[in-house]
Amino acid sequence: MTQEFTYRPKMVCSTEITFELDNENKIHNLRFRGGCNGNLKAIGRLVEGQEASKVSEILRGNTCGPRPTSCADQLSKAIDQALAEKIA
Repeated sequence: MTQEFTYRPKMVCSTEITFELDNENKIHNLRFRGGCNGNLKAIGRLVEGQEASKVSEILRGNTCGPRPTSCADQLSKAIDQALAEKIA
């Protein structure tokens, strides 16, 4: 069984991040709305089936140009929020 999560990123080009977490907290079906299409599809392929907390740890703090964040960094925030919601 999987649970779907949606996150609205801030200060980046993408406007929505959606993904599923399975019972083992592995990421599936990651989708970004907006942003750099090719790069974000590549991130989706790279994280498919990976353990969520590990993905968050790797992507956290990544920046995009002069911005203090990036779509990857926002994904880490989305994952952290999803994991917290799942526990609650």
